[in-house]
Amino acid sequence: MGALRGWHIVVLLVVVLLLFGAPKLPELAKSVGKSLRILKDETKSLSSDGKEEPSDDEARDK
Repeated sequence: MGALRGWHIVVLLVVVLLLFGAPKLPELAKSVGKSLRILKDETKSLSSDGKEEPSDDEARDK
């Protein structure tokens, strides 16, 4: 019951088109892409926290 079917996606796309209009869709897609890229980078940095070697500045401070 919780799975999206093909017609659900079509209805969702029609609603988005009506809300934002055709000229705004490329701008909207671009901003969603940027947001996903930032989320991916932050997730990567959190998972690699503590695993990477200290930089040259950190090594000199010790």
